[in-house]
Amino acid sequence: MAKAELKTKPTKQTVSAFIGAIEDPARRKECRAVAALMKKVTKASPKMWGGAIVGFGDIHLKYASGRELDWFKVGFSPRKQSLTLYLMPGSEKYAELLARLGKVKAGKGCVYVNRLEDIDVGVLERLVRESAVQAEKHRGR
Repeated sequence: MAKAELKTKPTKQTVSAFIGAIEDPARRKECRAVAALMKKVTKASPKMWGGAIVGFGDIHLKYASGRELDWFKVGFSPRKQSLTLYLMPGSEKYAELLARLGKVKAGKGCVYVNRLEDIDVGVLERLVRESAVQAEKHRGR
């Protein structure tokens, strides 16, 4: 199967301009904190994916179905209602950490945080680290 053609691709937009344009000053501050944490953990510079996702680290994924795609190891997006965290290979793998993270909602591949003050940032750092490790394990599968 050929590489999947994604709508969400890396762009030339700078992460600092994107975060700087966030209207809500509290959300802007949270995004700067999450970006710093993800950069520290992944040791990768942030990159814009599409118009609203900040991703860290590049990874080429190949699924058992034969589907292939280029993606990021971890990322986030400042959505209107919540800060969305993107994890690899999906949030189900991290039930124990999510239970300790704090007030969050989890989807299949995302974790939704209303406010950073509602969560344990130390647990978030562990979650991001584990997600980056799992992303490496899925590289080129």
